Amino acid sequence: MKVSLFITCLSDAMYPRVGEAMVRLLANYGVQLEFPNVQTCCGQPAYNSGYWDEARITAKTILKAFEDSDFVISPSGSCTYMIHHYSNLFQDDPVNLEKAVELQRKTYEFTQFLVQVLGVTDLGAVFPHTVTYHPSCHGSRLLGVKDEPLELLKNVQGLQFIPLPFAEDCCGFGGTFAVKMADISGAMVSEKVNHVKETEAEVLVGLDMACLMNIAGNLRFRNEPVKVMHLAELLHEGVNRA
Repeated sequence: MKVSLFITCLSDAMYPRVGEAMVRLLANYGVQLEFPNVQTCCGQPAYNSGYWDEARITAKTILKAFEDSDFVISPSGSCTYMIHHYSNLFQDDPVNLEKAVELQRKTYEFTQFLVQVLGVTDLGAVFPHTVTYHPSCHGSRLLGVKDEPLELLKNVQGLQFIPLPFAEDCCGFGGTFAVKMADISGAMVSEKVNHVKETEAEVLVGLDMACLMNIAGNLRFRNEPVKVMHLAELLHEGVNRA
């Protein structure tokens, strides 16, 4: 079985530790993640901005990168869901449409793969801290990843989970939205951080580094001591503690 890591631009360029955590965690279950070097951006910024011709170019590269993979695993619900849009990009291209549908079928967000495919909900991790969780929009609303991360957190020994008020509210990042509508985006992330502070949690965890980067930036701006982590990082640290 060939399982490949779709690292995404942001994790590759700025948060490689997230990919490293995924690789090490999955290796504990006999999954050796491969990394096709040809992979590039999923095409989401161009797609969301209406530049579909440019998005098709990067999408074709992704189709090629993972055509021989049995499973494709990503740390980002946002980029994972972008692959679902490939059927729109290639609706008039039967050859690539077939490839797009196949790639969508075998691509999973990290916690989806752990819980749905491997059947793993308890990694034996230990993390003695108070933790709250931000469910990113694409992962929770579009992919439907809701129960998986909470189930994994529930089984971490020593972890005290504190629900985040208005957790479903967007953090304001939204990719190009944060650039085009900076003032609105800033107000949204400020409100999100207010709710994070209400929990008095030591750690904010999530599934998408774009959202976590946005929230972490506002926390740093306000000199708040809350640590921000991808769930893969938390689980990896917790497994090493055990």
